[in-house]
Amino acid sequence: MQQHTEELSARTLPGAAVAVLEFAVVAGSAALFAIAGVATANSGRAGSAQVVAFVLAGLLLLKGIFLPLGFFVVQPNHAKVVVLFGRYRGTVRATGWHWTNPLTVGQRRLVSLRIRNFDSERLKVNDASGNPVEIAAVIVWRVVDTARAIFDVNDYEAFVKTQSETAIRHLATQYPYDSHDQAGMSLSGNIDEVSATLQQELEERLASAGVSIVETRLSHLSYAPEIASVMLRRQQASAIVAARQKMVEGAVGMVDMALKMIERDGIIELDDERKAAMISNLLVVLTGDQAVHPIVNTGTLHQ
Repeated sequence: MQQHTEELSARTLPGAAVAVLEFAVVAGSAALFAIAGVATANSGRAGSAQVVAFVLAGLLLLKGIFLPLGFFVVQPNHAKVVVLFGRYRGTVRATGWHWTNPLTVGQRRLVSLRIRNFDSERLKVNDASGNPVEIAAVIVWRVVDTARAIFDVNDYEAFVKTQSETAIRHLATQYPYDSHDQAGMSLSGNIDEVSATLQQELEERLASAGVSIVETRLSHLSYAPEIASVMLRRQQASAIVAARQKMVEGAVGMVDMALKMIERDGIIELDDERKAAMISNLLVVLTGDQAVHPIVNTGTLHQ
């Protein structure tokens, strides 16, 4: 089982304080050089004291040249990962001017802690019903563990992209595009629940890279072009059936209400045959697609 690298806090010194020390070291080195030079000029030769002074001044000057290699700056929402001779020494998250071991120069890795978006490409995949669909999502993410992001994966940005597309493909195979029986979840009918499922899966996949998912949202969802027209007709047919059902329920209620009002107010006495004819005519009028052209009866009731 892979051991995860845990983020540590690197030890640093304030850059301004070390800069003052740097100035003092360079000034001291220059002063020693001057004093040793004057003493050598006055005596005509370099004695042991002058040699020691020259050596000490040279060491101070070398140190003064070496110290600046330890300076670095951390911008807001960024971090520096410090490595010394191949060993992870810690991460600096505090913004500002810092100084650390100069031997780490060239081994400090900059990591952005900003929130970033990954907008996936439109992926073609079969849904739970076997229908080809096109799906895409927007993944909002950020780095929360710099050590894992740098040391536990080869390229954490590429890792986020690959794992996100894999999770989106897996998500599409778990649900049908549309749930016609209204009993189960579907990609188009349960956007919030599907997005939450995608976010949970991505959290598990990207934890090893020190990445946290802020938000996920489907940005595109449609049937593949080769079946889009067929599925559109199916949706239209379902909508027509549902509309017809509502129309029939309403028409039956109106017919029942009309018969009860006629009987209650004693407008006319209708036998079963006339009631059946009236019900048939009313249902045709109320549920028909075309405008009705009535035939006016100018004779008696039974003609």
